[in-house]
Amino acid sequence: MSHNRSTRHARDTPQHALRKRLSQNFLTDTATARMIVRASGVTRDDLVLEAGPGDGMLTRHLIGAARQVHAYEKDRRYAERLRRRYADDDRVRCHLADFRDVRAPREPFAVVANVPFAVTTDIVRWCLAARSLTSATLVTQLEFARKHTGDFGRWTKLAVAVWPETALELGPRIGRRQFHPVPRVDAALLHLHRRPEPLLPHQEMGEYRRLVELGFSGVGGSLAASLRRAYPSGRVQRACAAADIDRNEPVGLVSPGRWARLFAALR
Repeated sequence: MSHNRSTRHARDTPQHALRKRLSQNFLTDTATARMIVRASGVTRDDLVLEAGPGDGMLTRHLIGAARQVHAYEKDRRYAERLRRRYADDDRVRCHLADFRDVRAPREPFAVVANVPFAVTTDIVRWCLAARSLTSATLVTQLEFARKHTGDFGRWTKLAVAVWPETALELGPRIGRRQFHPVPRVDAALLHLHRRPEPLLPHQEMGEYRRLVELGFSGVGGSLAASLRRAYPSGRVQRACAAADIDRNEPVGLVSPGRWARLFAALR
């Protein structure tokens, strides 16, 4: 395991205590950092945004892979340290800012980040809302990544709602001892890939998401029961049959592909 000097120093400072309160765990393994950058698929033509770079373990590897890196760090000391380190490098810009408050670029861009666990959902939602995003590769808690990619055999409302435009995929597992402070759980990569050709036209996505919201409303114990709040029983029965959804099937067990067929049948 490789540790950079400034990360070791950070363990014994008030900044380390602050970082722990912010649920930020420093990535300490260089090989893992290289793996994350490779897994992101970033190329020399890409603009990359990094959320919460901390001491810059990922940043240094992103610089060699991307056209330009914009790193957003809310901790002033780390932001200033990165600015000094890369003051003469046009390939990287370091900003003192909370990534959640950043306005997304208009040009195509990717996000690569070791996400503070406490704000993982916020960062994922930010990425999904950014129209010019091409992909995001995020280090999250293992359970979070598995939950939102169907790896438990169930699907979340978030994953289903964005599926026609953005695929969520589970990447490699990362052991918890690759971080400091050592978290209580392992991590994993969560990949968000914007589909070049969406499965639904953009103008239909609002209607599709309203259907998903209705389906996950939890009325009656099954997806079909929830749908009957807004659609005639016979219509729901025919649409579920067309999508291969049992009338008693819980909503979480319905895969995104079947949701797409359900939406088409109900329309």
